[in-house]
Amino acid sequence: MRNYIARAAAFIAAVSLCSCGAGDMGEKGDNEVSVTPVAAALSAEPHGYGQGVIVDERNRPVGALDFNEKYGSLGAYAIGEDEDRITLTFDQGYENGYTDDILDTLKEKNVSATFFIVQDYAERNPELVQRMIDEGHTVANHSVHHYSMPTLDEGSMKEEIMGFHEYMQENFGADMTLFRPPMGEFSERSLKAAQDCGYTTVMWSFAYADWDVNDQPDPAWALDKLTKAAHPGAVYLLHSVSATNAEILGELIDALRAEGYAV
Repeated sequence: MRNYIARAAAFIAAVSLCSCGAGDMGEKGDNEVSVTPVAAALSAEPHGYGQGVIVDERNRPVGALDFNEKYGSLGAYAIGEDEDRITLTFDQGYENGYTDDILDTLKEKNVSATFFIVQDYAERNPELVQRMIDEGHTVANHSVHHYSMPTLDEGSMKEEIMGFHEYMQENFGADMTLFRPPMGEFSERSLKAAQDCGYTTVMWSFAYADWDVNDQPDPAWALDKLTKAAHPGAVYLLHSVSATNAEILGELIDALRAEGYAV
């Protein structure tokens, strides 16, 4: 999944970064034909992503496969093409004291994960962000303010992405290429805005209720659920605020590898 997304992201960045935040392209000459921009045909209808519970014969969520098919041309993916690999991703809205433990486990197990962080997280926890970078993890863009992207106009969408992009360049020397829209909310236009900024949008093909710090899943139950959800090309969404995730992460990695997956 990481190699697949990296190739896609590099291509998108090469062909479309210059269009992020681009304004009027100038007046038409007398002999020029007025062409409606492609973006004008895209829908602004908001959607809330979820992989659903229906799976195919290979345990792959049909919702994730459908998302790839429908939105792949907009640089957006929910499940990977590297069928032997499961990618672990963590959403970082705020710090709850477990990230160091998660990083310790990832280092012990020699796993590179992807951390989707918001700008406030980077500002408040620079040492953790630097550790992610130093230990070979992918630090990815979860926007400046965690606004619902389809509620914004095009300029504001791009400011949410590029504002944090520039912050990470200036403060960590990091060039981010992956974006996850806050709350999984998107429209065709918001996906195109991210693509225009040189970003690949990454959703997920598995997530579970791990984010409520006051109602954490039982560790044994969670480990069983996460292991049974394994499927080719899986992208797991986990939250680093979860005590359960921090507790079971090492066992989960071992269990997924025992199923034959690279993690």
